[in-house]
Amino acid sequence: MQLQRYIDFSKGVQHGLGGQRVPLNGTIEMTLRCPLTCAHCYNNLPMGDREARAGELSYEEHCRILDEITEAGCFWLLFTGGEIFARKDFLDIYTYAKQKGLLITLFTNGTLITPKIADYLTEFRPFAIEITLYGHTRETYEKLTGIPGSYDRCMRGIRLLMERNLPLKLKTVAVSINKHEIWDMKQFVEEELGLKFNFDAMMNPRIDCSQSPLATRLKPEEVVTLDLKDPRRTAEWIKHTQASIDRVHLWKDSDEVYSCGGGIQSFAIDPYGKISICVLSHFDTFDLRKGSFQEGWDGLLSEVRSKKKTRLTKCSACGLKEMCGMCPANGELENKDPEAPVDFLCHVAHLRAHAVGLQVPPHGDCEYCEGGEKYEDLMQSLAAVQEGSVVKELAFIKSEQSASLPILTEQTASSGCSSGGCPSCS
Repeated sequence: MQLQRYIDFSKGVQHGLGGQRVPLNGTIEMTLRCPLTCAHCYNNLPMGDREARAGELSYEEHCRILDEITEAGCFWLLFTGGEIFARKDFLDIYTYAKQKGLLITLFTNGTLITPKIADYLTEFRPFAIEITLYGHTRETYEKLTGIPGSYDRCMRGIRLLMERNLPLKLKTVAVSINKHEIWDMKQFVEEELGLKFNFDAMMNPRIDCSQSPLATRLKPEEVVTLDLKDPRRTAEWIKHTQASIDRVHLWKDSDEVYSCGGGIQSFAIDPYGKISICVLSHFDTFDLRKGSFQEGWDGLLSEVRSKKKTRLTKCSACGLKEMCGMCPANGELENKDPEAPVDFLCHVAHLRAHAVGLQVPPHGDCEYCEGGEKYEDLMQSLAAVQEGSVVKELAFIKSEQSASLPILTEQTASSGCSSGGCPSCS
């Protein structure tokens, strides 16, 4: 039998489409309910929220939707939440998806995993499982999650999956509450547990546009300091940003609002049956309780994907997109306007570029470019990073350690989105 590396198989599937719109990558949010109350979370609701529970898709509705997405061409599927195991029938839905032949990734906080669940996943093995670790110590973890005992439950879940040799990765979101333990988590996960570990420092407002999670967001200087103390991470930023700068001429004149894979090869479905271009975007949705997946894909998602820009912004010709993470969904959540640049992301991108020695090409009226009204503030941020004042504040950072970025060419449900589940960006 001829064997093929997974990454080559993945590339072959995607490149073989020849630019056709095929929904290869799907994300289904099982529920917004969660046993944790994380301060930074963009979409969690209490476990006992009766209204949320009553509105969630039924098992039968999930089965119909799974039939329809596989018929339409879906191959990779991410189950996320909330917390997926908050639904008592999750394994039934998961099993049906497995029977459809989908390659399934599970996002979970691990706190509800039991020996019975772990045994079941051993028998019906997922493609990947990702657990978010919110702190290295019990004190930090539970300060962020707000639930006593959650640290021990998470670690129990991790051990149960490891004991069964399931395909597990750990990750974290770097916020003000756990920033002092990022490298302790990395060392613990990689050296003691022998697992892969990633982190991300980008934060989103809640999907109802509440800005409350941003209270935990790191300062731009702190975000960039994390980058600079990680040689591999820094090298990845330079590599992909230089490529972005080199090809800026290819897309700067594009008149489409969206430039990601959303609506082209990916989609998201919320717990109530609304399909959208990604998990963060809820401005435009199609109700799968009132129509089929194919109708939503060919209709609304096609229309959303074809939206034209109404104006030029500083983002239109910016070569720093790889360092920024700006997308219409971020604009919606932070500014209630998909075309409005997010100031924080712009600040971080320009600071990253200057910190790693990349020249910032002119791209219109930008506050953070030379001559702009925020340029002097940017230079002060850069000086703070270069002089080590931020490093002193984040004294936990060890320069010899490195946290790897996801391999950008690998087919994965992970992304730079703090949501932890935006396959349109992978």
